[in-house]
Amino acid sequence: MARTVARTLAAPLLFLNLVMYIIVLGFASWCLNRYINGQTNHPSMGGNGATGIFLMFAILAAVLGIVSKIAGGNHLRSWRNDSLAAAGSSSIVAWAVTALAFGLACKQINIGGWRGWRLRVLEGFTIVLAFTQLLYVMLIHAGFFSSRYGPGYRDGEYGLDGPGAHPVHKGGVPAATGI
Repeated sequence: MARTVARTLAAPLLFLNLVMYIIVLGFASWCLNRYINGQTNHPSMGGNGATGIFLMFAILAAVLGIVSKIAGGNHLRSWRNDSLAAAGSSSIVAWAVTALAFGLACKQINIGGWRGWRLRVLEGFTIVLAFTQLLYVMLIHAGFFSSRYGPGYRDGEYGLDGPGAHPVHKGGVPAATGI
């Protein structure tokens, strides 16, 4: 029961983060399109000096977050050490870029000025994603602290410790080891 705690908590969080990253990608793409076209006077756009950089980092964080959720879904399906490497590393990179976007969102809020509702929603989602992604990273890496919570980095290699460590023919007779 305890071996599946991190897995059962990480699965809904993975889905929630995936949906939130897709929403961030949509809002950031729309806002960046308006920003590039010079339509910052649109009622739902606005912005200040930090808007352009924030939008680029928000799009980058969203794309990396979506890709890390694909690797994370594969890891949750198999729940093995070899899939943990891909899911863990991509989730850490996605969290790092999301943390950068979080800092830029805070800077944009701190600068002030009028910002439209889409930018405020994007800022809010980015701030929430910084914390939920960190929680997801901690759940994925829970096996690092104890193997009771999931696959860890210290577990034995597959095929070396258990039954079937030596090759067996289909007929059930072990392979010849020497003549």
